[in-house]
Amino acid sequence: MRFLIQFILLLKTYNKTNFFKYTYCEFTEVDNFEMPEKNYFKSKSNSLYYFTEDGVFRKSNHWGRVASCRWRLTTKSVYKNQQTILAFAQWKDFYHLNEKEKKFYISINFKTKKIKIKISATDKAPFLFTLSDAQKREKEIKHLFKQVKWAKHFDQNLEELRSIISMKLINSNLSLQQIKLNIKLGL
Repeated sequence: MRFLIQFILLLKTYNKTNFFKYTYCEFTEVDNFEMPEKNYFKSKSNSLYYFTEDGVFRKSNHWGRVASCRWRLTTKSVYKNQQTILAFAQWKDFYHLNEKEKKFYISINFKTKKIKIKISATDKAPFLFTLSDAQKREKEIKHLFKQVKWAKHFDQNLEELRSIISMKLINSNLSLQQIKLNIKLGL
């Protein structure tokens, strides 16, 4: 029965009547679109939505946790909180959000030090996390990349150490403390 429910949720199609209810989505910033003066929806929080057959444009100064949804924003430059951004997402990019389901994995580009949380359509993807666990690990990895103080207790090359710890964080349930302890003990 649970498999059937998951399958139905996977097939669920989103549109302007249901995209704002418990969904995860990644919006992409656009700069070649003018929001029409009419025919848009304005939310209570002053976000503007313009619906098309393919998806939705959203003009807003708040992203991330939006009511019952988790909407990420991919920008061309560094996003600062409360900065108004116009972004687009296709209907096919919306996914049902259940905080208990492990549907997310993390990818890392070590050259650019970019960390991305992605959703998996199958259980055969890399190690899967709940969204909140993936976000926690994303934050820990960003800290590993930005800070160096934590590495003074290790006798290894900093970049090599960052790589080892990050890969263990995205491919296991071990905590950051457990991973560091295992490295110190040579496990």
